Amino acid sequence: MTASIPQKYTFFTLVVLARPALTAFFAMGLVWGGFAACLPQIKAALNVHEGTLGLLMMGTPLAGVLAIAMAPVIAPLLGRFSLPLSVFFLAIAASLVGLSHNLAVFAGAMMLLGAATGNADVLMNARVSMMENQTGTSLMNLSYATYSLGMAVGAVLVGMVRMLEFSLSDIFAMIAILTALWGVLSYEAHGQITGLSVSKTEGQSPNLGLLPYVGGFVVMIAFLSENATESWSALHIEQTLGGSAQEGSFGPATLALTMVVARLAGQGLLTKISELKLLMAGALIAAFGALIVATAQTAFAAYGGFVTVGVGASVISPTALTMVGRLATPHNRARAVARATMLGYFGFFFGPPAVGLIAHLFGLRAAYLATAFALSMVIILAPLLIKLGRKI
Repeated sequence: MTASIPQKYTFFTLVVLARPALTAFFAMGLVWGGFAACLPQIKAALNVHEGTLGLLMMGTPLAGVLAIAMAPVIAPLLGRFSLPLSVFFLAIAASLVGLSHNLAVFAGAMMLLGAATGNADVLMNARVSMMENQTGTSLMNLSYATYSLGMAVGAVLVGMVRMLEFSLSDIFAMIAILTALWGVLSYEAHGQITGLSVSKTEGQSPNLGLLPYVGGFVVMIAFLSENATESWSALHIEQTLGGSAQEGSFGPATLALTMVVARLAGQGLLTKISELKLLMAGALIAAFGALIVATAQTAFAAYGGFVTVGVGASVISPTALTMVGRLATPHNRARAVARATMLGYFGFFFGPPAVGLIAHLFGLRAAYLATAFALSMVIILAPLLIKLGRKI
């Protein structure tokens, strides 16, 4: 049984303390929220069906995982500039997506976006884990709430701009500029990210055991459900349910705003209930929400499903990563979190393409049913994390 995490700081103090990582999380949310709201317009511009669009995005996870594997090499070389530079790379990649006027260019731009996202995310999570270790306070739910807030802002902004019939290049240029500005705010004078590579002099073990792999699988399911629901929600509303572009953009925005509130609540709930209970309850609620989306007959009903998915899924990945970091030995904490993040990104990146392929073969309703089944697996996996704790 896991104990709840003590809270020693006010909410404002936590925000100030985690500011470098929070701004990076927000910037990433801007990019992916804007991308999700723009997906119907991208699909129309490329003139492809869901299956082809999913295949075009298959290079994204491969580039992302490669970038995650390279992060331990890159971070020491860039020192305190590693986090802001990773956000600038994300902004550049986002701008290139808007310039994709044919299939090959779009596939290449998505690979760059995947690499930029993977690199930034492993650095953000490692930095947050370091802060948690230093302060003894959970910061993951707050960090992911900030990501969700950025996602909501990005989705709403793009929805408004799409109504004004802006081009894809203009939309993604706007996203890139905003992302770069937030990247500036992620700089800190003592922001070196350490512990990502093995150092025997610091007592690290090259063998991390099963903990980060089981935790990573839980994160993978969470990322799959979040990103797949986010990325295809606008298309589901517009295509399956016959909604307008504005109604479609409210899909990812509704999910994101719900996750902001739920993750902030999760930050407080960890002071009152165990991580294990929060993780299992979140998975159950999210699976139920995916079932609502799959069976929705109106856009309003789908919004209700997105809210339910957001409430449940919001706490899964940050709580699982917190558990991996807390249950690992201190010297292996950053590497364990990085390994879990790398595995999780298979879900983050492969989720949207996989859902696209399922949607092409069986429809988006079937894709959301598959998402509900995947989320139910977390209920089985969560107790294993406790059994594997402190074995690395």
